Amino acid sequence: GQRELVEALTGIRKSTATKFTINDENAIGASPHKIHGMHVGHVPEDREKDGLVAKYSIANNMVLNRFDEPEFSRRGIRNMDAVNSLATKLVKDFDVRTPSIKTPANSLSGGNKQKVVIARELSANPSLLIASQPTRGVDVGSIEFIHSQIISARDNGAAVLLVSAELDEVLGLSDRILVMYDGQIVAELEGASADRAEIGRLMAGGHAVMAEESLHG
Repeated sequence: GQRELVEALTGIRKSTATKFTINDENAIGASPHKIHGMHVGHVPEDREKDGLVAKYSIANNMVLNRFDEPEFSRRGIRNMDAVNSLATKLVKDFDVRTPSIKTPANSLSGGNKQKVVIARELSANPSLLIASQPTRGVDVGSIEFIHSQIISARDNGAAVLLVSAELDEVLGLSDRILVMYDGQIVAELEGASADRAEIGRLMAGGHAVMAEESLHG
């Protein structure tokens, strides 16, 4: 149910919810573009399919969801000076290893591709960041850097919804943990006191009924 939840929250999947607000604004039926306009950043589970346009340059991928903003488009014409300026800054700030901002995204390593996605989403200063499996398939050095950026976003006031199947990642980054099983949230735990073994049992369906009962008091 993790993927379905994220898709519903980001407008990719039609939601059956009767109430869904972001910053007090109704988001029921909103498109992904509109939800992005509500200051929501989204790091998708599949960066190759949903996070990047492989043949586009790094620079163009850095503003993939911002081309309609006045800073990057003038009368329908892309302002490449502004695009390149932002891309140059983000490549440096997020330590993207590339010979040029004109390099196609598909030539990067997995970790550097993910840094491009995260740089793009965080550069828009989201009030909510939805990060789905943000370190899947990346090297150890990139994992540490990505974790530091997620923590920095939280410390700067963004709400962060981290969706991950990696228990160490969840325990290391989360203030509050919601466990899903069979499409339902079955437990809510404090991050500081959460127990790895108990989370594992809940993820596998163990004690799910008891956990659900405790949620509803």
